[in-house]
Amino acid sequence: MSRKRVLVLGGNFGGLTAALAVKQKLKGDVDVKVIAKDEKFLFNPSLIWVPFGARNPKDIQFWVGPTFEKHDVDFVHAEATNIDPEHKRVTTTRGTWEYDYLVIATGYQNKYDVIPGLRENAYNITSLPDAIEAGRGWRKFLQNPGPVLIGATQGAGCFGAAYEYLFNFAYQVKKAGLQDQVRLTYVTAEPFLGHFGIGGLPGGEKLLKFFLAMENIDFVTGVAIDNVDDGRATLHDGRVLDFSYAMIVPPFLGQDVVQTADGIADAKNYVHVKETYQTLEYPEVYSVGIAAAVPVPWQSSIPIGIPKTGFPTEVQAHTAADNIALQIQGEEPTVHKSFGDIPAVCIMDAGNNGVAILADKMLPPRNRAVMIPGPQNHLGKLAFEKYFLWKARNGYVSLL
Repeated sequence: MSRKRVLVLGGNFGGLTAALAVKQKLKGDVDVKVIAKDEKFLFNPSLIWVPFGARNPKDIQFWVGPTFEKHDVDFVHAEATNIDPEHKRVTTTRGTWEYDYLVIATGYQNKYDVIPGLRENAYNITSLPDAIEAGRGWRKFLQNPGPVLIGATQGAGCFGAAYEYLFNFAYQVKKAGLQDQVRLTYVTAEPFLGHFGIGGLPGGEKLLKFFLAMENIDFVTGVAIDNVDDGRATLHDGRVLDFSYAMIVPPFLGQDVVQTADGIADAKNYVHVKETYQTLEYPEVYSVGIAAAVPVPWQSSIPIGIPKTGFPTEVQAHTAADNIALQIQGEEPTVHKSFGDIPAVCIMDAGNNGVAILADKMLPPRNRAVMIPGPQNHLGKLAFEKYFLWKARNGYVSLL
């Protein structure tokens, strides 16, 4: 019997983990191919430091080709343009490949049209080019400082990055000796501080209010932004906030290519999945990470998303790899891990300070949850960045 073919779309957190994990679980007795439009792995959590020159792109990236080659995984630098699950094949900018099992880990794109003027008049730090551009704006800002607006729009889910950038911005302003010339305001669609898109954690709102007060930062919660003009943002409640510099995190969407496979994705290009991370329609097609749809378990007056990056993506990728291995061995895919039951493990950096966020479940109801503040968390995040990049570069995806 011929070896089964596993095709993975995407080479970052979800794609790299799924590809290497399924290869390892089957002790190499499987053909695995990764197709990705980016040749480099990017450690997205470190993008918050790029605008201030605390990280260069080379510090937080590595070429994925050598990593895959070392573990006998084929790599194709191309962009997927069509997914045909009926005939089990994917068309790309460099050819067409057939598969027995497919993992869609294509990540996200920014939805800038949620607010008129957002892309033209505010910076963003959720991609490397955006973070580099935000750095150019930061250097201009230093020459002519003024009020600063940082936040996340309605529909956004990456609130952690917005908080981290806010506190890092305050730290850098102090380092530059400009704190008396700069007034920071945080604007968020979250119903309360510290919601994070996961329903909040015990004591989180109180802790963040303390952090904001300590840094003399104003905040506005539970509000939508109607439009962003040059140097001015208009909130839905009519308030107008002037700024010399603005960084506003937009909502994410999945990649457009998933819509070529009729019926597997919702209007946001997120793929409908079971708790096994199989698609509802095709048991041999999986999706993990931001590409996978996660139902929002609450209603809020201002819509907000759920963060699906980092640790949850790795857990999903391992779950998918476990189930693919079972299927290839002739067994049923029995490994289940709902998104809400994945533990919440995160370090929120704050310049020379930070907060560790730990919970037994990503979404409530939870049995255990804690937020631990302190400068040790800044050092912990620096250490974890180095560890994770070493782990990923060497393909040690079975390590924590």
